[in-house]
Amino acid sequence: MTDQNLPPSPISPTIDLDADGTQHGFLRLPYSRDDSAWGSVMIPICVIRNGKGPTALLTGGNHGDEYEGPVALFDLARTLEPKQIGGAVIIVPAMNYPAFRGGTRTSPIDKGNMNRSFPGRPDGTVTQKIADYFQRSLLPRADLVLDIHSGGKTLDFLPFCAAHVLPDKAQEKKAFAAVAAFAAPYSNRMVEIDTVGMYDTAAEEMGKTFITTELGGGGTARAATVRIAKRGVRNVLRHAGILEGEIEQAPTRWLDMPTADCFAFAETGGLIEPTIDLGEPVNEGDVLARIHPVDRTGIAPQVIRAAMSGILAARHFPGLVQTGDCAAVIAMLR
Repeated sequence: MTDQNLPPSPISPTIDLDADGTQHGFLRLPYSRDDSAWGSVMIPICVIRNGKGPTALLTGGNHGDEYEGPVALFDLARTLEPKQIGGAVIIVPAMNYPAFRGGTRTSPIDKGNMNRSFPGRPDGTVTQKIADYFQRSLLPRADLVLDIHSGGKTLDFLPFCAAHVLPDKAQEKKAFAAVAAFAAPYSNRMVEIDTVGMYDTAAEEMGKTFITTELGGGGTARAATVRIAKRGVRNVLRHAGILEGEIEQAPTRWLDMPTADCFAFAETGGLIEPTIDLGEPVNEGDVLARIHPVDRTGIAPQVIRAAMSGILAARHFPGLVQTGDCAAVIAMLR
């Protein structure tokens, strides 16, 4: 089925996405269920528009247990005024709204991972329908896309803003300029290990300037990472020429994540003992963590070693780990 013969999206906005001024409303997705026969999933959306100019699409809650994005974007939707901007800002604080309300990475309705569901389907699952609406209705409107992530319940990250190494170097240059404007403590040049179905990929394939973040984790938000998100969002809007005012500068350290060697995975389950903390230096061959068997005493732990040198950029957050879990992520300082 091609784009030309896809049926219309079942999602309808309750606001006029093209009207000037500030509009708060919903993306209404019909969802008939046991407790609501003609019910709907109501995804909050805000559009702030003032005349001609670029359009920024700002999203959080792509994964439902990541909170810096929703905090920063609900706040921005409440406080940003049309007279402060030229162009438009589309704000969706919680893309995967069922996951956000459930406090889960994936949707409790269909177990859909929003960031692996693009381009979506208008006749698919709830998550696929939401992805399809972004793919065909929201992304085409945008010049710049910022998707705010953190580590959720299972990972903890150094706070960074990132863009991807791209075949189109002009597009890549624009993305890294926006990353620099965000002014997170760390700025990252990333090569993803799995791009299939990602929101990032959908936006980049349309030629959009796309940037993202990882701003901590553990299934909560911190005062420091919320401040980074709030400042970064407004900085990016200023960089794009949408929001008035000067970029609020802050020091950043540039990182590279160039290969799959950045990622270390658990090959057994058990109790994880971290041996290096976030931001600390790592040399190739260093022990990143030990995984202790918990079925009985007297068994040696599995040792996870670094495949490259750099600094520890992310780690597994819960105390217990399963086979296949990402245990650690290394990034190179530039």
